[in-house]
Amino acid sequence: MLTLTADQYVSIAARHPHVVQPRFWTVWRMPALAAATAVYLLFCWWVFGIGQVLANTNWQIAGSYLIQWVTYEYRPTISIDRDGAMAVTFPRFDPIGPNPKPDWMTVEHTTMERRIAAPTPAGATTGGFMPGGSFMAPGTAPVAPATEPTVRVEEVVKRAEVRFSADARLVATPDRIVVERKGEMLVVPLGTGDNVRPAGPLPAWAEQKRAGDRIIVAFGLAGWAQIDGGSVVIHRRFPGWANFIFDTNSAFFGKSSSEVLHLLISGDRLDPTRSNFAVAIDDFLHNPSWQHLDVWTKLLETVVMAFIGTLFAAIVAFPLSFIAARNITPSWLANQTAKRFFDFQRSVDMLIWALFFTRAFGPGPISGMAAIFFTDTGSLGKLFSEALENIDGKPRDGLTSVGATPIAVQRFGVLPQVLPVFVSQTLYFWESNTRSATIIGAMGAGGIGLKLWEAMRTHTNWPNIFYMVILIIGTVFIFDTISNALRSRLTGGAQL
Repeated sequence: MLTLTADQYVSIAARHPHVVQPRFWTVWRMPALAAATAVYLLFCWWVFGIGQVLANTNWQIAGSYLIQWVTYEYRPTISIDRDGAMAVTFPRFDPIGPNPKPDWMTVEHTTMERRIAAPTPAGATTGGFMPGGSFMAPGTAPVAPATEPTVRVEEVVKRAEVRFSADARLVATPDRIVVERKGEMLVVPLGTGDNVRPAGPLPAWAEQKRAGDRIIVAFGLAGWAQIDGGSVVIHRRFPGWANFIFDTNSAFFGKSSSEVLHLLISGDRLDPTRSNFAVAIDDFLHNPSWQHLDVWTKLLETVVMAFIGTLFAAIVAFPLSFIAARNITPSWLANQTAKRFFDFQRSVDMLIWALFFTRAFGPGPISGMAAIFFTDTGSLGKLFSEALENIDGKPRDGLTSVGATPIAVQRFGVLPQVLPVFVSQTLYFWESNTRSATIIGAMGAGGIGLKLWEAMRTHTNWPNIFYMVILIIGTVFIFDTISNALRSRLTGGAQL
């Protein structure tokens, strides 16, 4: 190996500068690449209006949606009438169940006389035509004895306290609403009509868009409250999923784990015709809030949809790929016909095929299976034919030289080379279609995708949505693991 001294190198560089001078692209390729990347990113920022999108994004609402995925709310309403009577009511389908008496709410009762307006007497009218064809002036009524309002004694709420945390609470009385949080206090006097006017400036955790409008009070992860002129709507939030095991309609609702275990093992029968264990299983599977059995059935429907669609696609693509491979079928017309058929099927997205088959067959898994079958037939056919075109031709030549039949040549000279690749690619598509089946299901093809879309449209069932998302992720993870294991065994590689 020849080694140049420094003087020799300088001498050569002086006589032949073009030899040692770096090329233009060698010097400027990295700056040019960085400049092109910056220009492209700026172009994308301008075309998609990313700056405007970020400016208009309500991160508070986005965070609230994410919190609702892993929390649930109780929503009592404290109503305050003009005569000072208060009442605390829970929504009909509130997860707290019947006869709610939560430990985070203290309600004090009293009795008071209330004047109840009497109903309008039968036959009374405010004007118009009278029976018999006579006409009365508007605002008049037929002669009827005046009915005085009735006075009765009722039990009403005189004070309600809602505790959101150790340092945050809301106290409602007939004359005012008092909110305390972290040493600060907000007082909202009542009895001044529908307008809501706080006594003093609003703290940072309270919001009122316009003077006299409702006041929103935030308590962080513990929830929030809405104060109107005659009511306070409470949103008390807790981590977890409410009534995930047993709904409020179940006989096991509200019981501790030890009580449920005792009933299952040795307790008296809740239903004379069935064991307590059967009752518990039925209550869990048919939980109206979570619909476990229906969700699992839809998930199985999605898995079957992906499996059947992929299987049929592989069965059809297998023989057609031999026609599309140039080294297997020498006919140019047959090659091009098969390849163009594959192009036609895979050029139309699976989602478009799903919409087409949903209109043709109606909503249901048949439409989803047909969409997967059509799309994957083209994709697998192209991959199979390319694998066939890249096989080693020596085994085929050897079998042909000893007089083997064409079928035997393909069976023993071609299939051993490509079969592991075919199965590996089919398994990968099956794994991928398990995810895709969820998307096309939301377009009407059935399965858990449709149920997920229906839950998302309500904008309220976020825990149910997260529950289904977790099931989908778990299913994809399981099938990905199975697919990787099978592909590794077939190809002889290490398991991923």
